[in-house]
Amino acid sequence: METVTPYEEIIGLVREAGGEDYKLCYQCGKCDAVCPWNRVRAFSMRKIVRQASLGLSEIEQEEIWRCTTCGACVAQCPRGVPQIRIGVSLRRIATQYGVFPDMIRAAGTAAAALRIDRNPLGEPAGRRADWAKGLPVKTFTEGTDLLFFVGCYYSYDPRLKKAAAATARILAKAGVDFGILGEAESCCGESMRKTGGEAVFRGLARENIKAFIDRGVRRILVCSPHCYETFRRDYADLMVSFDVVHVSQYLLRLMDEGRLVPAKEYRRRVAYHDPCYLGRHNGIYEEPREVLRRVPGLELVEMSDRRQGSLCCGGGGGGIWTETAKAERLANLRLAQAREAGAQVLATACPYCIANFEDSRLTLGYEEVVEVRDITEIVDEVV
Repeated sequence: METVTPYEEIIGLVREAGGEDYKLCYQCGKCDAVCPWNRVRAFSMRKIVRQASLGLSEIEQEEIWRCTTCGACVAQCPRGVPQIRIGVSLRRIATQYGVFPDMIRAAGTAAAALRIDRNPLGEPAGRRADWAKGLPVKTFTEGTDLLFFVGCYYSYDPRLKKAAAATARILAKAGVDFGILGEAESCCGESMRKTGGEAVFRGLARENIKAFIDRGVRRILVCSPHCYETFRRDYADLMVSFDVVHVSQYLLRLMDEGRLVPAKEYRRRVAYHDPCYLGRHNGIYEEPREVLRRVPGLELVEMSDRRQGSLCCGGGGGGIWTETAKAERLANLRLAQAREAGAQVLATACPYCIANFEDSRLTLGYEEVVEVRDITEIVDEVV
């Protein structure tokens, strides 16, 4: 009987978990050169990929959990190595063995909350639509033109509920026939999948897919780039496909159709931050900028890292659930770049980015210097 070494066992597990493409890597180090982590601390994705190829991955260490899945390395890799897929594969192995460093233990709390309440914040499912009280929002029924899939943070987080309300008001002003699922909406599951919780992700996905099909959903509007990525790509693994549009794309469409006409002035200097999962992962760079350009009085400025080179906020890949030292917060660097660009407002279109930027704004004492806004909040003010 042939003996399997521990190294060979790890390599086999990596392959089974979807990470066999490590063999494409020829260790050029480009991934480390473009990784945002190396602006604040030493980090090597190249080392992680190399260890995976040798069966030496130390799944109990913090390093495999540092990656925010921003995609900067994937976009620049000359060999097409899917570093994110390899990293997620290692996380799945760690999850299977229940091995988690202290920095990611909050993901376990989030997973438990997702199993019970179908959201990572541990809020009651019955309160998922509380943000919509007093607003022109109805429950989605078959025949409704558009499903507004709100998402967890926009449904529960006090700061982000304001952006959800702004979106609802805009849709109503434009005469859009839309509805929400309310309590029937579950987390899309994207962050759980990225942290190795494949079983939890699939359970949530099945809940949403059933809700969509049972109600005859045809088109889905999302505010979160992570929901956008999940519905378009991850749910395809479950053999379903939906017509999904991000709010930045939809706002521009409504403007082009003459259904949404900015009339009031917004005399502020605004820098737009490209969220990783909207920009690098899905190529949506121009639509949000064009929406902002059409706002009267608004001056759009660019930060030093933009478009494909946009600097990650640190929230992706489960980063939104980790404790990060003040000196290592990527969002702090982004706020500094906004100031350097002379921006009065840092606008974006992602719940994780807004949450992290708001935290950094307080930490850095920028409350009176830079305002953080979702693009829907700006549009809502001027239409």
